[in-house]
Amino acid sequence: MAAYLQVWQKAIQMEIAYLKKYGSTKYRLIHGYAINEKEPYIYYFNTASTTTSIPIGSKVTLWWGERKIAGRVLSSEGKSIMVEVEQYMGAVLSELMLQYDPWELLDELINRLQEIRSSKKKRARIHKMMDPSMLSRHPLEKIKSNVHELVLRSKYNPITFVWGPPGTGKTYTLARVVANKYLKGKKVLVLSQSNQAVDVLMLEILRFVSKQNKLQVGELLRYGSQVSEVLQDTPLTIDYLLKRNHPELSEQREEIRNERHLLKKDLTGSFTTRDSQALLEVEKKLGQIIDKIRSKEIAFVKDAEVIGTTLAKAATDPSIYEKEYDLVILDEVSMAYIPQVAFAVSLGKKSIVCGDFKQLPPIAHSKHPLVNEWLKEDVFHKSGVVRGLDEGILHPHLFLLSEQRRMHPEISAFTNRFVYMGLVKDYESMYRVREPIANRAPFPKMASILLDTSHMGEYCMRSTTGSRFNILQLLLSFQVIHELYQGGSRDIGYTTPYRAQAELMGILLQDLYNQQLGNGEIFAATVHKFQGSEREVMVFDTVDSLPEARPSMLLTGKESERLINVAVTRTKGKFVHIVNRTYINQKVYRDKTIRRLVEFQEQMNQVVTPGQIGTWIKNQHTDVSWMHAKKLEKVMSDVISAKTEIIVSLPEGKQLSNEWNRFLQRSNVKYKHLKKENQPPFPIVMVDQKILWIGVPYEAVSGTLPPYVSVRVSSEALCTYFLSQLENI
Repeated sequence: MAAYLQVWQKAIQMEIAYLKKYGSTKYRLIHGYAINEKEPYIYYFNTASTTTSIPIGSKVTLWWGERKIAGRVLSSEGKSIMVEVEQYMGAVLSELMLQYDPWELLDELINRLQEIRSSKKKRARIHKMMDPSMLSRHPLEKIKSNVHELVLRSKYNPITFVWGPPGTGKTYTLARVVANKYLKGKKVLVLSQSNQAVDVLMLEILRFVSKQNKLQVGELLRYGSQVSEVLQDTPLTIDYLLKRNHPELSEQREEIRNERHLLKKDLTGSFTTRDSQALLEVEKKLGQIIDKIRSKEIAFVKDAEVIGTTLAKAATDPSIYEKEYDLVILDEVSMAYIPQVAFAVSLGKKSIVCGDFKQLPPIAHSKHPLVNEWLKEDVFHKSGVVRGLDEGILHPHLFLLSEQRRMHPEISAFTNRFVYMGLVKDYESMYRVREPIANRAPFPKMASILLDTSHMGEYCMRSTTGSRFNILQLLLSFQVIHELYQGGSRDIGYTTPYRAQAELMGILLQDLYNQQLGNGEIFAATVHKFQGSEREVMVFDTVDSLPEARPSMLLTGKESERLINVAVTRTKGKFVHIVNRTYINQKVYRDKTIRRLVEFQEQMNQVVTPGQIGTWIKNQHTDVSWMHAKKLEKVMSDVISAKTEIIVSLPEGKQLSNEWNRFLQRSNVKYKHLKKENQPPFPIVMVDQKILWIGVPYEAVSGTLPPYVSVRVSSEALCTYFLSQLENI
C-alpha cells in the first residue's frame, strides 16, 4: 500500500508541474486603484472581464506589461477583487492580467497522502478499496429493497461500489442510507467533487429526516462557503446555525458586508482616498469577525452527526480530515482522482463510493504516464470491480441501481441497449410521465429527434484556441430553443462537446434571450459541465462537418462513448440531436457511439431532414430570421441601409455575381472584402458589425442541395465574437 501512496504522490506532482508551466487561470482586470500606497501595497479593481471566484488568501501573480508581481487575494466578490502586492505599481492602473494557480489543493492532497503513510488503519482501508477481493458478508436472504440492501452492505462490508446510471435513484437511495445511519447514532461524512451534488444529497437527507420528525438542529450540517440558494434558509447551513446560536456575530457580519458593498459602489462611480481607506478598514473589521465565526464553525462541525462537504474542503480543513467517521459516502466518484477517493475512504470505518463509470472520467492535463494511469482513470476500473461485465457478471462488491426513472423510453432506448448493455431498464410508467414533454412543439409527439444538417453547407471552423464551432448549427440550435420556449418549455438545456460553440451560444443567448438565461429557464454549456445536471429538454449540437477532414477525438476517441452518454442522458422528455448525419456516416467507423446513435435514430424514424425546415420553424425570432437564400429583398434592404461598413467574404475560388455587384454598389457605404487568410469557408455579409448574413450569396456556399437556406442575425455581440475568430484562421 505504501507503494500506491508513493506513486499517487508522484502522479500529483507531475500534474502540478504541468499546471505550473501551462495551466494557470487568467483574469483581465481593469480600473484599478491603489488603496494603500505604502507597505502593504493594496489595490482594488472594481471591474473584471469575468466573475472571479478565487479563495481569500490565495497566492496570485499580476502581469503588468512585462513585469511579473506576486500578490495575495484579500477580497474576491462578484466582479471586484482586492489584492495585496509586493511592490507599488502607481496610483491608477488601466489594465493588467491576474494569474491564479489552482494547484494549492493538489499540494494539500499530497500532504494528506503523506499522513496516511503513518496510519496502518487508513492504509488497510485503502488496500480494500484497491483490492476488493474479500468475501461479501451481508445477508442476502434479508434484502427487501435497494435501500435496504445498501444499508446491509454498508453494515457488513468495508466498502461498497455503487454503480448509479442516470436517473436510477442514486440520490434517493444514498439519502435514505445516510438517514438510517443517522437515526442509529452513527457519524456520516457525505462527499462529492461538486458543491451542487453535495447540496442535492444533503437536501434530500434533510427532507427525509424531517418527515420522520427526527431532526435535531445542528446534527445535519452542509459545510463550506459555496452553498446554493436552495439551502440558504434551511437548518443545514452555518449561516442558519450562526443566526440561531450567535445572532450578534451574524448581525455584525451583515452590517460590515453592507458597508463594504456601499463603499465599493462609491468607488465604482468615483475614486477617492477617503473611500479607499474606509474600504481597507472595513475589510480588516470583516476579517476579525470572520476569525470569530471560524471558531464557531469548528464547534458546529464537532457537534454534527452528518456532515456534507466537497472533497476539496475535506482535504484542506483539519476539522474534517482529523475526524473518523462510521461511514463515508462519496458521490460522483467517477469524476474524482483515485488518490482523492483513497483519501476519502481512509476517513471512514466503512465506505460507499458511488458513480457511473460510463460517464466522463476525471480531468487531468499532464501527459505523464503516471497521470494517465492514476488521474485520468476512475476507481471502478482500477479496482477491478468492472471485470466480468461483458459476460453479464457483477462483482460481489458492485451494487447496480438498474431501474431508470428520468428519461422518456424513446430516449433511454439507445443508452440502455448500447451503453448499459441491457442491464438498465425503464420504470414502468416512464412513457406516461414524460409524454407531456414530448408532446410539446417543436416536433410534437416525438421524444427523440435527429435534426439533420446534411447538404446545408460547409460551416465548421476553428476558434483562435483551436476549439471547433459551426455557425449554421449554432443558429439552428438557437431556433430550436426559441421554438421550444414558444411551445411552453421552461427547462431547456443546450450542450456541445466544444467550448467555442458553447461560448458562442452563451453570447447569443445573453444578447437575445438574456432574461430566460438569467432566471435559469435556459442553460448552455459543454457536455463536461452538464455532467450531474438534468433538464426537461436537451439540445445536443455535435458541431462537426465539412470542411473539417474528420470529426475530432471528442466524438470518436477513447472517451467518446462516455461523452455521448452524458449528452443523451441529461434529458427527461425531449432530446434534439443536431448533426450532419452524412458527414458522420462517411467519416466515422460503425463501432463508434456517435455513429451508432445516428444509425439508431435513423432506424427509429426520428430524422427531420433539411427539406422539412419549413414545417417546424413556426416562430421567427425578431433578431434571427430564416429564409430562402434566393430571396434577396431583405439582405438588399440591409445593405442599402448600411451606415458605417459592409463586409463581404467569399470562400477561395468564389466570385460575386453581376447581380450582387450591382446592388452592393447601390449602398452609400463602400464594402470591403476580408483578406484571403481571414476568410471563413462559407460566404458572409456583415452590415455595420451588427447584422450577420450566412448562406448568401447561395452560389458561393459549398456542399449544398435545395432548399437553399439563408439566415439573418441581428446581434452586435455575435458579430464582434465572430470577427475576432477570423483573425487567426
